[in-house]
Amino acid sequence: MTYKVKLHPNVAKFLEKASRDIADRVKDKLRQIRENPFHYLEHYAGEDVHKLRIGDYRALIDVDTRHHILYVQVIDRRDRIYKR
Repeated sequence: MTYKVKLHPNVAKFLEKASRDIADRVKDKLRQIRENPFHYLEHYAGEDVHKLRIGDYRALIDVDTRHHILYVQVIDRRDRIYKR
């Protein structure tokens, strides 16, 4: 079953401000994971979220398997996301 993707308001703002190349790459990857998210997602150690690699960027995503929803909480550069 296809998952629905929901963006945190800060993620939507990030995509508006990001360069077109980066925003397109992120959107393409989010479309791609809707069919089989666990093929692409890795569990983020110590947290109750999953991480998604998108080039030099990472997304932290909550997965609601019951309702088939992917909540994208944060997207940032790899060197900054793990310092949060």
